[in-house]
Amino acid sequence: MSQRPLRPAKLEGGEQEWTRHEDKARNEKADNAEIEDITQLTTFPLSLEETTRTNNNTSESESESFSNIDIIENNAFFIPNLIYTSSEESRVIRILDTRLFPWVLLTTFVLNMDRTNLSNAVSDNLPEDLGFTTDTVNLGTAIYSVLFSLACLGGAVVCKIVHPARWIPVSMFCWGLVTMSHALIKDQGGFLTVRCMIAITEGGVIPATLIYLGSFYRSTELATRLAWFWGVQTIASAVSGLIASGLLQLQGVSGLEGWKWLFLVDGIITVLVAVLTWFYLPRNAMLTEGGIRGWKPWFEEKQVQIAVTRIVRDDPSKRLYEQRVHWTDIRDAATDLGLWGHLFITAVGLTPTTPLGVYLPSVIKTFNFSVFAANALTAPPYILQCCTTVLFIWHSDRIGERGVHGIFGATWQLIGWILLRCLPSNTSKGVKYFAALFVACWPYTHPLNIAWMSENTGSIGKRTLASGCVIFSANIYGVWGSQIYQAKDAPDYHTGNTINIVFAAIAVCLWVVQKGYYKERNKRNKRIWEGLGESERKRAEREKEGEGNGSLLFRFTT
Repeated sequence: MSQRPLRPAKLEGGEQEWTRHEDKARNEKADNAEIEDITQLTTFPLSLEETTRTNNNTSESESESFSNIDIIENNAFFIPNLIYTSSEESRVIRILDTRLFPWVLLTTFVLNMDRTNLSNAVSDNLPEDLGFTTDTVNLGTAIYSVLFSLACLGGAVVCKIVHPARWIPVSMFCWGLVTMSHALIKDQGGFLTVRCMIAITEGGVIPATLIYLGSFYRSTELATRLAWFWGVQTIASAVSGLIASGLLQLQGVSGLEGWKWLFLVDGIITVLVAVLTWFYLPRNAMLTEGGIRGWKPWFEEKQVQIAVTRIVRDDPSKRLYEQRVHWTDIRDAATDLGLWGHLFITAVGLTPTTPLGVYLPSVIKTFNFSVFAANALTAPPYILQCCTTVLFIWHSDRIGERGVHGIFGATWQLIGWILLRCLPSNTSKGVKYFAALFVACWPYTHPLNIAWMSENTGSIGKRTLASGCVIFSANIYGVWGSQIYQAKDAPDYHTGNTINIVFAAIAVCLWVVQKGYYKERNKRNKRIWEGLGESERKRAEREKEGEGNGSLLFRFTT
């Protein structure tokens, strides 16, 4: 990745009004003074002991303004009146982008290599070798989707107990062992058993990673990082195809099929990365020394204070970022219509990606390419999708808009499926490959949807549940999505592609509805606020943090 930090965006909303005004005042003050003067004006301790003394003397009025929470108990490096320049903050972001984020991308790269290898194995006659048809593959995919989705919900909660920096490498180690166990499969029962186990071990990693990133980056910085997060997954799919084109040629070596060699190598890589990840990922910005991170901390003491304070200013509930989920969070999440909208966008809009992801090498193979060429030809679509996804979400961050960008991505996918469906059977393989490439490289809207949801969710506990729920939705669609391409519909899958068109069209409509819903919420909040008296406004300001996105002062990103 570039050494230059990714640029924070200025969004229309997604944060509380008082927080934005506080940041604006701070930035104006910093811009109008020399750095030397700012250093003199800044009230921050030179040591942890001074931090403790300073905050223990916090005035009663200041304590009330921060919800009577003991700041020292929550985080000794959160300094309410800390002043810093934009260049100082940029240096902190640069360290995160060059020291932390690349390793997070490595973990998701490995995850998606292991999730993609099934499609490569199917193109190498895995069903025939084990004595079943693609219908059993579909059944395995459906079971995988259910268990993976349930594991996402559980993983989001468990990682708050054991901490994401520990949960991620432990999960990786477990699914690496299960990936290697594919080499022991003898029949249909063994195949389905292993697919169940790998779903359970992989499921909790993505929500844990989302929660982990949220403790280092502001909400307006997450969308572009999530674009890279899922963009790297598409690169992993491309690399997986290239690796498969080589490893599948080991057919018969040591008495193993080529696809068994594929699972063995992928599993070994995963286990090795898991061990390294255990010693690399820090729990937070205060604990970055030790392990293979190096004995010197990543941040100086003031940089730690900036890293912590800027996150709390972005979202005051992050003072208690390691708090656990409560029943009130479950109730709030279950009754949040905006959250349900994001879940429907995910489950419906991503449904067509299941048949495409599982059968893309096989579909390309039907264009009269060899099995090795078919797997290699899956690389260009995935690389292009990484580029389109990062660029269009970067643009979303740049102009501070979400809904229209989501509509654009969903429409691209819809056009691609229409193109693939309308091609006659006697079309040249070059044109067919272009159509498959077009639909496969659509700007992936999932990271944009997650960032949008995160900005508009509110409290930490609710956001934790929302992270698990959205990843649940991002996998449960595999239950029905895995049944779209049927063996009797091969090789052109006209019926399946018609179904994909319907899902893609509904997704476009859902993006339109979601944007309209948030715009209406903002108008409603403004109307009610303007009708309040002075005492009611003061009460609303006092209660805004506890109310989350239910507060009249919360402005939704649209």
